[in-house]
Amino acid sequence: MTEYRVSARRIDSHGSIAVAKEAEMVLDTDMAGRRDAMNPVELLLSALAACMLKGIERVTPMLAFQIEGAEVALEAIRQDAPPKLTLIRYQITVDSPETDQRLELLHRNILKYGTISNTLSGAVPMEGTLTRKV
Repeated sequence: MTEYRVSARRIDSHGSIAVAKEAEMVLDTDMAGRRDAMNPVELLLSALAACMLKGIERVTPMLAFQIEGAEVALEAIRQDAPPKLTLIRYQITVDSPETDQRLELLHRNILKYGTISNTLSGAVPMEGTLTRKV
C-alpha cells in the first residue's frame, strides 16, 4: 500500500499554496480566478496528464517501445448544478515509429495501469485517443 501526502494553506483571498515533498505550487483559489495559477479542475486534469505520461515511462521499457516524445491534451466539461465534471476528453500524441497495433497496446496499458486514470474513469466518463505525431 502506498500513501501520499499533500498539505495546502490559504495565503489570502487570491490564492493558496500546496506542498508535497519538497515541491510547492500556487493554487488559484480566488473567486475571480487567476491567470498565474491552476484552479482545482486544471489541477485535476494536470494530475491525469502526469499519470498518462508516467504510464508511458513505465510501460515503454517493458514493451521495448521506441518513443521520442509524448504530449497529452485534456479538456473537461462541467455542469453548474450540482457542480461536477460530466466528461473528460483526452488526446495522447506520441512521436514513435511503432506500428498502429503497438500504439494501441501502449494506449491500453496507459489506461489499465494508471492510478489517476483508473480513479477518475470510475467517477467521470473519459474518452480519448492515442495518435502518432505527424
